[in-house]
Amino acid sequence: MARRSEHSLEEIKEMVLDAAQSTVIEEGVGALKVRKIALDIGYTVGSIYMVFDNMADLITHVKGRTLDDIAAELNAVDANGPPEHCILALARAYVNFASRHFNRWRMIFEPRSADDPPLPGWYQQKIDALFNVLEVQIARLALSLPREEAKRAARALWGGIHGVCWLSLTGKLDAVGVKDVENTLVLLVESFLRGWSAAPDS
Repeated sequence: MARRSEHSLEEIKEMVLDAAQSTVIEEGVGALKVRKIALDIGYTVGSIYMVFDNMADLITHVKGRTLDDIAAELNAVDANGPPEHCILALARAYVNFASRHFNRWRMIFEPRSADDPPLPGWYQQKIDALFNVLEVQIARLALSLPREEAKRAARALWGGIHGVCWLSLTGKLDAVGVKDVENTLVLLVESFLRGWSAAPDS
């Protein structure tokens, strides 16, 4: 068992996050237990609770890492082309990330316990940063659009993209009579943008 003096608290925190993330990747969030993590990193359970308040706090930080990685992939999309093309590329990037990192992606949407504390402000900022990538492209389509309208449109569209992604990766897309994810994304994005741009208030 490692001694605490061998690592700083910040190093222990990163070790815990690395071990927790590996468990989620390999076995899913259901296998995430504090004793397993302690064993994996060679520290005591008490050491883990020196760097995280509780299991809910640890899980929130693991989710935060995933949000950061999704943001990195979305921000890697070329944002200078026609906004319609950029939005479709963002949708593809999101689905591709989820398919490659399914357990991490799915963990973000696991229901929280009623006893869990409210999500911290830094976590909401990560979520907002994800939406902002799409909001920028929506705003490019209508430069005179109030920011709040772009925000609402972006979140509505992203809800649809997420729905296609979820149905596809959980094997339920066929159940609704759809087999081609790519064509479904194209149809969703193009139909939404066409209908939204034609709306009186857009």
